[in-house]
Amino acid sequence: MEFKAGVSVSNDVVSNSNCYSNSNSSTISCIALSHYPSPPDISALTRLSDNLESILDSADFDFFADAKIVVNTGREVPVHRCILSARSSFFKNVFSAKDIGSGSAVRFELKELAKEYDVGLDSLLAVLGYLYSGKLRSLPKGVCACVDDACAHVSCRPVVDFIVEVLYASATFEISELVSLYQRHLLDILEKVCIDDILVVLYVANMCGKACERLVGRCVEIIVKSDADVVTLEKALPQHTVKLITDSRLALGLDRPQCNTSVSHFPDKHTKRIHRALDSDDVELVRMLLKEAHANLDDAYALHYAVAYCDAKTTTELLDLGLADVNCRNLRGYTVLHVAAMRKEPKIIVSLLTKGARPSDLTLDGRKAIQITKRLTRAADFFKSNDEGKSSSNDRLCIEILEQAERRDPLLGEASLSLAMAGDDLRMKLLYLENRVGLAKYLFPMEAKVVMDISQIDGASEFPIGGISSKDLASSKRTTVDLNEAPFKIKEEHLLRLQALSRTVELGKRFFPRCSEVLNKIMDGDDISQLAYTGDDTPELRLWKRRRYMELQEVLSKAFNEDKEEFDRSAMSSSSSSTSIGVVRSNGKLTLNQ
Repeated sequence: MEFKAGVSVSNDVVSNSNCYSNSNSSTISCIALSHYPSPPDISALTRLSDNLESILDSADFDFFADAKIVVNTGREVPVHRCILSARSSFFKNVFSAKDIGSGSAVRFELKELAKEYDVGLDSLLAVLGYLYSGKLRSLPKGVCACVDDACAHVSCRPVVDFIVEVLYASATFEISELVSLYQRHLLDILEKVCIDDILVVLYVANMCGKACERLVGRCVEIIVKSDADVVTLEKALPQHTVKLITDSRLALGLDRPQCNTSVSHFPDKHTKRIHRALDSDDVELVRMLLKEAHANLDDAYALHYAVAYCDAKTTTELLDLGLADVNCRNLRGYTVLHVAAMRKEPKIIVSLLTKGARPSDLTLDGRKAIQITKRLTRAADFFKSNDEGKSSSNDRLCIEILEQAERRDPLLGEASLSLAMAGDDLRMKLLYLENRVGLAKYLFPMEAKVVMDISQIDGASEFPIGGISSKDLASSKRTTVDLNEAPFKIKEEHLLRLQALSRTVELGKRFFPRCSEVLNKIMDGDDISQLAYTGDDTPELRLWKRRRYMELQEVLSKAFNEDKEEFDRSAMSSSSSSTSIGVVRSNGKLTLNQ
């Protein structure tokens, strides 16, 4: 269409036009645009979204990144300031305020950007993926699934954790549309979420401010009618939220302070004193309070409280008083072991089991301790094969311990053939046990630490022996007693050390049988003591040691590979059975001084 002197030759009404002049003529050409925008090209928008998303996901674009966000594991996520600034006013302000010079990409710690709640890598990538592509990513597999085969993975703890992390990050980064989407998701599944997890949702929703008012209101409504006691509420929520819940219960007639029928179960002053003493890790003060005879440990649910909120040492000391029933149930129907399963602390779980806690006891809704722990554990973490030399995670250890306890098949008798052959020779037994425990610390560091802490082996003197030294691995200073003195005389410290070592080996056999089997294969070799001896060797003996040493490496490598294959098969079949991975040092070898 052509115009002369800007006058249209058409009778159409043109609402807008793009005009350009031809330098070779006086004609001005105009392209008329429609009154209405043309429908968007969905395929073009999809390609644009995919291209932008590839900038984040593909390592090919890392070279062009001008900033990095560092998560708590140390992993760096390359990002592009121009994209994040255009999509989020939060990032625009952060990048504008940062003194950015020339050179390498500037680093931002995620814990400094999101200070009030821990946001993991997967949650960060979900938020960044939305900022880059405008698309809502599906829940990541493994991250949003627990270990329990019977779970539908709709409302278990890994799902809740991921969603609340994304919700908090979205609110912090001022991405209102993403906040709305994830708030709606939580509202849809909230009825299926257990009360203890709803407390987590409410805690995070409170931090998100007005954007999550609906979610806060719904969480409060559910908790008001639940059996969550006031001690649990005070530990999980800010004080103003606890007051809102208890006031609502009072208004509905559900609560009457200092009344045993109250839903909140307000503790009396004697119970509060015991709890405060436990908060201070003062078990001796607890003992003194009990002498007043106003309450006992079971009435105060002191063991439940210690297992939930105190460190493992305090819990062990409270157990050692012998004044609490380890199978006592609190007003919510949880045994002490159920509470320990929620906390997922291996040392506490082993302490309770050795004191007689029953792993078969059920909660009011029909769950055992093992099921509680499995529902709290991410499948991605549990089924991930350990790298050589790395410790097992607490989640994996807790599940393994509880599964082994349920089998009720602890191995009895001597630790192995070598120990049995030692007979009444006290010195040989001590040599054997010192070598075995020292080797366990090299090969299975987390498992060894759990059983050593429970058996309190650090309280007994360690003997310098001609075996595998553990001095570089010990974190605490120990006194030593010479075991090589001749003639050898039995002393009290020998007996104490023998008891501590024997208990350590016994606990290892009971809760970590795979580790014990590997140690048996090594320790039962009749030449192990000769191999470890570092005296003057002939060239022929050194050659023999080297060959024997290679054979031991093969045993360890085989055990490690068998465990790795078994865990890989379990991951593929979503099996919930747990085994312990045999690990070796980071260089894949057990170093002996030649």
